Amino acid sequence: KEERIVVLETENAALHLKLAEYQGLAGRSTNEVLQLYSAHGQQQKLQRSSVLTQLHGTVKKRLKQDLKSLHSFALELSKDFQRQSKTYLYHILTAVQGIQLQNEAMQMFQIKAFDLEQSLQEVTERYEKEKQKRRALHNSLVELRGNIRVHCRIRPLLPFDTAAGHSILQDRQRNFSEKVAYAADDETVLVKCSRPGHASINKTFHFERVYSASESQDTVFADVSPLLTSLLDGYNVCIMAYGQTGSGKTYTMLGPQLEDNLAFSIEDESELGIIPRATQEVFRLISEKPPGSYWVEVSVVEVYNNEIFDLLAKDSCGKVFGIKRDVVTTREGDVPLLTHETIENASEFLHLVNKGLQLRVRHPTLVHAHSSRSHLVVTLTITTIVSGDNFGNSWEDEQSSQRLNKEVSCTFPQKMRDSKSTSSSRASSPAQLEASEKLKQVKTRLQLVDLAGSECVGMSGVTGDALRETSFINRSLSALADVLGAIAEQRSHVPYRNSKLTHLLQDSLGGEAKLLVMLCISPGQKYLTESMQSLGFGSRARQVQRGQVKKKNFPVQSKAK
Repeated sequence: KEERIVVLETENAALHLKLAEYQGLAGRSTNEVLQLYSAHGQQQKLQRSSVLTQLHGTVKKRLKQDLKSLHSFALELSKDFQRQSKTYLYHILTAVQGIQLQNEAMQMFQIKAFDLEQSLQEVTERYEKEKQKRRALHNSLVELRGNIRVHCRIRPLLPFDTAAGHSILQDRQRNFSEKVAYAADDETVLVKCSRPGHASINKTFHFERVYSASESQDTVFADVSPLLTSLLDGYNVCIMAYGQTGSGKTYTMLGPQLEDNLAFSIEDESELGIIPRATQEVFRLISEKPPGSYWVEVSVVEVYNNEIFDLLAKDSCGKVFGIKRDVVTTREGDVPLLTHETIENASEFLHLVNKGLQLRVRHPTLVHAHSSRSHLVVTLTITTIVSGDNFGNSWEDEQSSQRLNKEVSCTFPQKMRDSKSTSSSRASSPAQLEASEKLKQVKTRLQLVDLAGSECVGMSGVTGDALRETSFINRSLSALADVLGAIAEQRSHVPYRNSKLTHLLQDSLGGEAKLLVMLCISPGQKYLTESMQSLGFGSRARQVQRGQVKKKNFPVQSKAK
């Protein structure tokens, strides 16, 4: 074992020597590896630095080339900019010179335009003067011939024009609401007549005055008011509104109506119609005359189903109710037993007329919800005190009579009214006429007529009593057209008695009054047939020559005598 131990120790020592040798070799190998690594790193660094140097050189060359190209491009841009700036500067200078020339031309044009405006204004003023002269001459001609003045008013389109109520298709409903009647100018109406499958035809109608839908009540009355001065000069005057139902006749004559009754509203004076405005104008003219030389009476009647009803008649309790009257042709065309109320101002007139209107018959139709079913006739009777010695027909006699009336002061006592009977209301005439036998009375009348509207039964959809009313309305309007036709043809017999309406208006229609017909038409396609009928009536009425209207020159015996 000891020998074995020695051997093993020897081997162990040999192995230790070999281990130390191998460890020395490993250390040297490690050093060599580190040296190789360091050498490899240095080599890589050298390689990198060379590549960077090459890249830097390449980039530098390319940058130099790019800078050279950019510099050349910048030079070209600069040269091009200089060329373009010179061109633009030339254009700017040319434009400035052109603007200066245009400014000079504009100034010349402005001077010419100013001269043209002045000349146009002068021509317009001359045209208006000549137009007024022509209208005055035309009115004089109308006076001499006794022609009927005809004015036409076109109302605007209203909501009920497109309201439902007719079994028609939607496209036809749209066509029916189309506007076809226009005011071409202040004397011409243009109507576009069209039928399916036919070309549109324009028809024109000429009247003394045509009002468009935008013209106000003030404008309408301004053309009517000159007639009222004739009342105090001894002439009768009649103004009537004619047209289809719903065309604006009552609005034109009275103004806007209240919803609950037929009375008209007096809150907005700008909307008042011809009747209240005419009364205000009459009292304004009377206020300029000597006190007591004029007094005014009013009567209100309606022609319903060819019967005349007195709308101011009162019962024993003083309550107003309509009484049927009859027409008896007299020299003055009076209605016996008709109630005449004496009034002293326009407010009393408006109160009486509104009371009478509450009794007026109306009935809703498909065309108009507040359709009037009767003809309304409001009559103002003006009694004038004139001198018997100087009273005549000539203009000089008229002037001398007016001068004498200014010199004579006629002061009459306060007139008492008793509305139970007509005789008591007429007894309110002056009681001191005997103060001068040279003074006499002349009565002139202003008749203001709101005719019931003509209507087509198929369109209005009326039945029963309303259908009967429509029949009477259309027959009375037809009788009115027959009377005007007979006068135009100068027939020996004029059929006034065919209708109570024409019988009542016999004096006005027959040439004893200055007559103005206010045509009222609807502009919609739906009412084209009725509008054409109204325009045709107006054209025929305009051609009627009744001869010169006569002044009222007969004395009226005073009841005080």
